[in-house]
Amino acid sequence: MAELNHTLLVIFLSLFFSFLSTPVEPSPLTRHRNPKAMTYIESSCKGTLYPNLCIRCLSQYAKSHLNGPQHLAQYALSVSLSRALHTKGYLLQVAKELQAIKRNKREYLTVQDCVNQITDSVEQINQAMKELRSFNKHDSSMNDNMWHISNVETWVSTALTDASSCVYSFPGNRMSKRVAAIKLKAKNVAEVTSNALFLFHRYASTFQKATMNTSNS
Repeated sequence: MAELNHTLLVIFLSLFFSFLSTPVEPSPLTRHRNPKAMTYIESSCKGTLYPNLCIRCLSQYAKSHLNGPQHLAQYALSVSLSRALHTKGYLLQVAKELQAIKRNKREYLTVQDCVNQITDSVEQINQAMKELRSFNKHDSSMNDNMWHISNVETWVSTALTDASSCVYSFPGNRMSKRVAAIKLKAKNVAEVTSNALFLFHRYASTFQKATMNTSNS
């Protein structure tokens, strides 16, 4: 018995030290990140209401050089649109299920309201992204760019309001798993949209300062 235990101990220690000596391969995401881009993302996200979420969502774009705050604002809006589309699909499925079972009409109507609100958010974020692509073109005047800035801010702010309205449709903490999932997804849309709005404000402020310095020189 003693010899058996000794043999098992030797095998265990051999495997253990073999494991320790094996180099750990970094994940593909970590391996391909651009350190400068990641640092820029982290510093830019500090001013948002949800900095950890901001860094987590935008880290996927740290694989290449980020061309300043405009790229970051575009990427943040892309994240917001992706989350809103995912949530819209989930809500449509839940509404369909609730309509089929005909058990809780009040919950069905609340979910349907959320479907409408998140659908509006999707459309508004889409509009904001189109507007941002038209922004700061070579042939754009200062007035044109200010108009684009105002439009993007309006679209994104309205998208944030709609997503938040969906969250507030389900007050309190006692709720079904289905409702809790809806609230969590809508809350996530609101949070990433809030971050996107901050990053766009930051970009717009940088652009306005640069334009003023150019006109004054």
